Amino acid sequence: MARWEAGSRERLVVAAVDLFTEQGYDATTVAQISERAGVTKSTFFRHFPDKRDLLVAGQETLSRLLVEGIAEAPADAGPLEAVAAGLERASGAMGPQNRELAPRVKAAVAASTELQERDALKTVSIAAAMVAALEERGIPGEVAAVAGELGVLAFKRGLAQWSEGERGGGEELARCVLEALEQLRAAVTSLG
Repeated sequence: MARWEAGSRERLVVAAVDLFTEQGYDATTVAQISERAGVTKSTFFRHFPDKRDLLVAGQETLSRLLVEGIAEAPADAGPLEAVAAGLERASGAMGPQNRELAPRVKAAVAASTELQERDALKTVSIAAAMVAALEERGIPGEVAAVAGELGVLAFKRGLAQWSEGERGGGEELARCVLEALEQLRAAVTSLG
């Protein structure tokens, strides 16, 4: 097995998703994941503290891209316009591998209580990053909280639509996510 092979992090994620889908999360070991990815267990642990962290591997990058997009939105952008800029920035960085893995990750999470808990923590963390970025722009806390939560919900809905639809790149994901955000904005407006 190669020790310093490029792409080992990505191969570990794919191997884990495949094994979680084939035999379930609880039945899958770090040794099996490492073997399937063609790396050593020590390589696994250089990338991830444990197997739970495999499915939230891109969380830091996603949060960073969302925050950068929000920060770079025009100064006169409203809260949801700034969120849209963050969503567009993050969506543009996602490619075919993300699209292929998304339904499989969703299925693995749905089949494991432990992964559902980890996914919920990921969602809270991403929303908190967006809220902090909005507050940094001077958006009041309650408004920032609602906009951040809507942003997370729009991203999840858009990602689900994108991963289940016809093939397309990050631009197509951005369209799906921004449409979802617009639908949520309309839903909030209809609340009265």
